[in-house]
Amino acid sequence: MKRNIVIATIAAAALIGGGTATAIAVSGDEEAPAKKSTVQASNDDTGRDDDANTDDADDNDADDRAEDKADAAEDKAAKDNGEDAEDRAENAGDAKAAQVTAADAIKAALKDTKGTAVSADLDDEGTKHVWDVDILTNGGAWHSVQIDPATGKVVGSHTDRDDDGDDAAETAQIRAALKGSSVTAAEAAEAGAAKGTVTSVDLDEESRDKAWEVDTTSANGTGSDWRVAPDSGKITADRSND
Repeated sequence: MKRNIVIATIAAAALIGGGTATAIAVSGDEEAPAKKSTVQASNDDTGRDDDANTDDADDNDADDRAEDKADAAEDKAAKDNGEDAEDRAENAGDAKAAQVTAADAIKAALKDTKGTAVSADLDDEGTKHVWDVDILTNGGAWHSVQIDPATGKVVGSHTDRDDDGDDAAETAQIRAALKGSSVTAAEAAEAGAAKGTVTSVDLDEESRDKAWEVDTTSANGTGSDWRVAPDSGKITADRSND
C-alpha cells in the first residue's frame, strides 16, 4: 500500500506577494512528474481607497476656497470706500500710534476704574494720541479713562457729568444691551484685531441686532467697519452704510 505525501505551497502567498504560486505533488515510492498550478494575483486593491482619499482632498480644497472667497467678500464689504487720501493718511497715523492695542487699553482702564467698558476710541489730541475709554460703573456713574497708546499707562481719569439730562435713559438702554452680551469690549477688540489695527470699539445699543461696532485700519490707512456679535463674538462686515 502506497502512502502519498503531498507538499503544496499555499496559493494565498501569491495573493499577498502578487506573484505565482506553484504546487508540487510528490509520491512516497514513485517519482511522478511535477505538476504545476499557476495562480495570478493582482495587488491593485488600494485603487478605490486612493480615489476616495483624492475625493476627500478635493472636497477640503473646495471648502477652503469657498471660505477664503467668503472672507474676501467680507473684507471688501467692510472697507470704507468713501475715504480720500487725507483720511487714509490720518488713519495710517492712528494705526502707527497704537502701539498699545485697544484690548490692552481697555484692560488698563478697568484696572483704574471698576465697571464695564462700553467704548474705546483712539483720539488725536493735538500733537499726541490717547486711548479714551468710557466705563459704566456698578453704581451707574460714567467714568472716562485716558490711556497712553505708547506705554499703556493711565494719563487721565475723571467722572462725566450729566449735563443734558438724557444720560439716565441712555444708560438704561446700554445696561439692557449689556445684559444680553457675553462678549466684552476687550474681546470685541481682540476679534477686530484679526482684521487690522483697531482704532475704535463702541457698543451699538440702538439697533435691533445689538452688536459691538469695531473700526480697523490697515497699514496703508484703508479703514474698515465691523460688527461683533455680543453673544458669539462672530465678526462680520458692517453693511449699514452700503
